[in-house]
Amino acid sequence: MILLASANKEILLRWEQGLFGFSAVYTTHGFMSLTKKITKLQPEILFLDYELPGLKHQRSIAELVTLGRETRIVVFGPELSDEIEWRLFKTGIKGCCLRTMQPERIKRVADAILQGELWIRRTLTNQILNELVKVTYEKDRIKRVIHDSLEGLTHREYEIAMLVRRGESNKRIAQQLGITERTVKAHLTEVFRKLHVSDRIKLALIMKDAIKSL
Repeated sequence: MILLASANKEILLRWEQGLFGFSAVYTTHGFMSLTKKITKLQPEILFLDYELPGLKHQRSIAELVTLGRETRIVVFGPELSDEIEWRLFKTGIKGCCLRTMQPERIKRVADAILQGELWIRRTLTNQILNELVKVTYEKDRIKRVIHDSLEGLTHREYEIAMLVRRGESNKRIAQQLGITERTVKAHLTEVFRKLHVSDRIKLALIMKDAIKSL
């Protein structure tokens, strides 16, 4: 199912010509009606006019990405700067095209998006690669920090941190380890200090991530 969102008759006509043969093509002409339709229909693809009435560009597109969790959004607009287009891709769109795109190319866009591809200008591919490198580096850095921090825990502190990860209370931890609740609290205070966390929830999350990375 494909949803077309534009108030421009010429654009809608080109889209419809390009999508001839695709089943279940719906149209909408304003942002408010679009939010209702995308929530109800959950289309596979949304062709979105960047100048749709009521659309507040990046903020509205981010809202649409959230509403249509399984919907792949392709934005059709004027010639956007690399910076704006890149921000849109980071928001979650799957393609960005000129509003003047002709019908024969529109079908190619739909086919590519349905196959899980991105429709993106070559000038932005380097930015994607750089972003992937940064994300990978940041994840590796966080893993190293967590690993180094856990290395600083004593055996008893690590035991208690693992029990917190399982959701055990101080009383239950004390019973399982044969120590007093006061001792558990003292160990937890030291664990919080060493791992730079302020509460049990954050500690539990760190321990879960640590287990996954082992």
